[in-house]
Amino acid sequence: QVQVVESGGGFVQAGGSLRLSCAASRPTLGIYAMAWFRQAPGKEREFLMALTRNDKKTWYEDSVRGRFTISRDNANNSMFLQMNNVKPEDTAVYYCAATAEILRTFMVAANPRNYPYWGQGTQVTVSS
Repeated sequence: QVQVVESGGGFVQAGGSLRLSCAASRPTLGIYAMAWFRQAPGKEREFLMALTRNDKKTWYEDSVRGRFTISRDNANNSMFLQMNNVKPEDTAVYYCAATAEILRTFMVAANPRNYPYWGQGTQVTVSS
């Protein structure tokens, strides 16, 4: 069973930056992709971006493209979310997820049902 753990959440002022980390425990062989989702109070879980392990495909939700960047350190089974120019509407619990399923399209990558492994989430609060 792969376990993932997020860290790095906290309070940040609008316009600031924050970097979230996600660590995946072994075994990770067979993990095809990792992704970031977020969920604000009263809203559904929202896809942000995903990154594959080997062929380096990425998918981004348009609302965060240009502000958020995903990167991965395969040697350490880690993934990062760099958040720049954050806005109050970015306030949410941020989740890291992993899957062994091959993701071929944006719609497949953005569907939380395709990720069997989830972290517990880390809170990000952006003040105006």
